[in-house]
Amino acid sequence: MSYTLFLILIFIVAILLILVIMVQNPKGGGLSSSFGGGQNMGGVQNTNDFLDKSTWTLATVLFALILLSNFAIPRTNSVDTRSETEGIINERDANLDAPATLDTNTELDTTQ
Repeated sequence: MSYTLFLILIFIVAILLILVIMVQNPKGGGLSSSFGGGQNMGGVQNTNDFLDKSTWTLATVLFALILLSNFAIPRTNSVDTRSETEGIINERDANLDAPATLDTNTELDTTQ
């Protein structure tokens, strides 16, 4: 259950991060240039600061959620896994010890 919650949160944060990055323009345009026609006003600088801080915050949250979701991954009991693996290995070894059979009823092509 908690793993599903982590996946949903990761998805939401990733979508928000994509939207915030798409709004920005590295050359000073984007959303911030539409306020005031590209003039250097206080509101434009505040928008740039907000978008920059939002990007870094969302990226940090996404990174932390991805790392924390590793602990929520459902895992099987290691004892059960080991017994299944030993059974597969024993079956493989039993097949390797079996004598090889050759079908002698097939005709060989001896013309060259």
